[in-house]
Amino acid sequence: MASSEHPGGAEPTAQEAREAWAREAYAVLESTARSYHAVITYKELGTEIQQRTGIHTKALLHNWIGSVLGRVVREAHRRGDPPLTALVVRSDDGMVGDGYREVLEVAGEPPPSDVVEREQHAARARLDCYRHFGATLPPGGGVPALAPRYQAAVDRRRQRTEKPTRVCGTCFMQLPATGICDACG
Repeated sequence: MASSEHPGGAEPTAQEAREAWAREAYAVLESTARSYHAVITYKELGTEIQQRTGIHTKALLHNWIGSVLGRVVREAHRRGDPPLTALVVRSDDGMVGDGYREVLEVAGEPPPSDVVEREQHAARARLDCYRHFGATLPPGGGVPALAPRYQAAVDRRRQRTEKPTRVCGTCFMQLPATGICDACG
């Protein structure tokens, strides 16, 4: 780690870095919460908080972001704010991920029974964040929403499973993609 903003130019300790990153993460997430249905990826958040603090690390993001977000979870709970970490999603699938269980633990809630329940909880928490931090909401106050990338994956799965299987009217075998029966022609 290196920092030009640390007193005396000395390199901050890992704990000092995480505390500084957590303060900035809180500010970034408050700002994110001011836009209805906004989310931020772990990578975007990690880059932003390093840039804002001037404290950089070459360590892999997944090796340090969890402890930073844990501090944010506890601080939000202490302040009585909704769980801002619900706004942080993975870039590959748009999900909050397993670390979200800390939000529930700190709040004294039971762990989710599955991934879908976890993501739905996070969607409700995001709506609470938008309301609490002053996002402009649509008439009716807005609705909980899955992160866009995750919602797209859910929609794709739903489309695949909702299409009824087409069968040949003569031999009752499933039709191939061409729609022409291989057996009956």
